[in-house]
Amino acid sequence: MVRKKGNGSLRNIKLLGGASLFNEIGSEMVSPILPFYITALGGGGIAIGLLSGLREGFSSLFKFFGGWFSDKLGKRNPIVLFGYFFSVVFKFLMGIAGSWQQLVGIISFERFGKLRDAPRDAMISVATKKHGRDFGLHRLIESIGGIIGILLVLFLFWKFEIGFRAIIFVAAGISAFSLVPLFFISESKSKPAKGGLIKGLKKLDKRLRYLIFTISVFTLANFGMYMFMLLRAQELTHSIIIPIILYALFTITFAFFAIPFGKLSDKIGRKRVLLTGYVLFLIVTLGFIFFENIWLLGLLFLIYGVVYAITDTTQRAYVSDLSGELKGTAHGLYYVSIGLVSVIGGLVAGYLWEISYITMFAYLSGVAILAILLLNFLKNTH
Repeated sequence: MVRKKGNGSLRNIKLLGGASLFNEIGSEMVSPILPFYITALGGGGIAIGLLSGLREGFSSLFKFFGGWFSDKLGKRNPIVLFGYFFSVVFKFLMGIAGSWQQLVGIISFERFGKLRDAPRDAMISVATKKHGRDFGLHRLIESIGGIIGILLVLFLFWKFEIGFRAIIFVAAGISAFSLVPLFFISESKSKPAKGGLIKGLKKLDKRLRYLIFTISVFTLANFGMYMFMLLRAQELTHSIIIPIILYALFTITFAFFAIPFGKLSDKIGRKRVLLTGYVLFLIVTLGFIFFENIWLLGLLFLIYGVVYAITDTTQRAYVSDLSGELKGTAHGLYYVSIGLVSVIGGLVAGYLWEISYITMFAYLSGVAILAILLLNFLKNTH
């Protein structure tokens, strides 16, 4: 019999991490092959940019409403469970897409399952007061799943030469196991939030709104850039295996540094750590303009893993610090903001990619510089 515990426990974080682990195995089996799958279905740079932007944009829009609704409901785990289930169903449908337009549509609908993320993050944020460590722990468990997924797709693609569709079906089957840990979560019903959506947004801290604005500007560049990084690696190596290996390097680095940077932001402050991540991102975008050597590209993928470890963990922890009582709404606003600009960022980047990769990465560098300047004006929380 499962022993009941309150929200103030790491147990729920580990169970949520377990759900994310299985889901991430499936997701990361699909993510590194998506740009090549789109190309095989007849799509080009604009199609990839559209998919990348909509994939992030729709997911963030649904995260917002999932967070707000969980605040109104006073219960979060049912929403998390439904979200994972919905994503599993639509992962299976990805494998039957007959055109890149159909694939974009299916993936856009699959993103509805991401309404789980803001309620999940709200559950993590009430576990303990060490938000950086807690989000880092969850991200570490999730990233281990990502590493397993990438290794599986490498093995299936290289050893058995399994096609894209078959890999997607296997990924969907593994993702189904993400539902199991959620049945063992013990959640105390919180007091439902009063008032409507707009009233709840008005209650949010002004510093939180400025932080989310700054992160949104940064997301215009960091909208899902890895797809174009993979395409550039394929152009230089004339291989699909090598880009997937580089993606694995990115994911392993991401997983390794998630907790250390989360703890570091707890200790020295979110702003310093986040600034470091933004500067490193700028280095990556500039590197893709000037570097063509495969070993240097490997270094850039490694640095990008560090960037993701910093930004993903620290940004969510920063939002938690400033969220007050409306944690679901705060995380929802964070996700919907970065999601909407991801659509714009992806489309712009896809258009610029059709001109040249240099033009696109130069644009991303300029946006990164603007985000660095904006972040410097944010007041520290600790």
